[in-house]
Amino acid sequence: MTATVHLAYDVAAGALAWLHTHRELDVFEDNATVDINDPDNVYKSLGELALAGSMVLREGVAGTAEARAGRELLEFSWEQLRRGDLLYERQLRHALLTDPLELYVPYARSGYRHEELERIIAQGSASDSMIEVAPNRRLAVANAHRVLGVRRDDDLAAMFRQTWLGRTPQPWVLDWFTAYCMTHTVFHLTDWGAMPEQLPPDAAQYLHNWLPVWFEVWAEAGQWDLVGELLIVGACLPEPRCDRVEWELFASVQHPDGLVPRDSEPVVGDPRQRFHDHQHTALVATIAGTLALGRLLGQNG
Repeated sequence: MTATVHLAYDVAAGALAWLHTHRELDVFEDNATVDINDPDNVYKSLGELALAGSMVLREGVAGTAEARAGRELLEFSWEQLRRGDLLYERQLRHALLTDPLELYVPYARSGYRHEELERIIAQGSASDSMIEVAPNRRLAVANAHRVLGVRRDDDLAAMFRQTWLGRTPQPWVLDWFTAYCMTHTVFHLTDWGAMPEQLPPDAAQYLHNWLPVWFEVWAEAGQWDLVGELLIVGACLPEPRCDRVEWELFASVQHPDGLVPRDSEPVVGDPRQRFHDHQHTALVATIAGTLALGRLLGQNG
């Protein structure tokens, strides 16, 4: 266990430091508006910085430097969002969008609140008006409401059974896209490992049985971003799965500066392109290491 703790800490600390160092490479322009056509543009990258920081602060297992970096990522990205005003205006003008709600959650979890945004979120949620989304996405929205304390009658257990994982299908039919849906089903149902007991016993056993196989398949393919997400899933299980050999392999692909490549393709030299290509994997590595550390130390305690 000690070796895995050190591996998880080193990977998370390195990835977090890399995110912190390069955080200003993808920011809003001074004249940014809420009407941004591509939701995967700066909104997404800022939300990923916030999610990484919020997990570091929530788990409380990081060192002093990591805790400070996590808080500074939250503060930096919150300022980029005009302290929540851009999320508020985006939700106000585009009532059916769910990304303002979901992006707001890491901030609210960490003490950054926006009363007007919460008011219109509550109003929209009460009317149950929502665009059609995939089952794992419905879980994401339901969990966002749960974290914010918005009163709803969502049946998360029933929602879970509508997902690919909830049906515990033949495990060898898992493709790349569905694998990401599966990992996020676990993230949202358990609120990123905060409530591992929310995973039904049959699904937890299914994951215990098949995570090692999926890890081997996607590691052989060099899909390191997905491999990192599988490590997060392992840390979210009721009986956490944090395998030392898997962590050694994941740690071996991390660069000395903390970058974790998303796949086996060459990493380009341009700093901005590097950040664009590998920011998500750094987020994944930060969360995977942080959650594994929290679960392992919790067991040890």
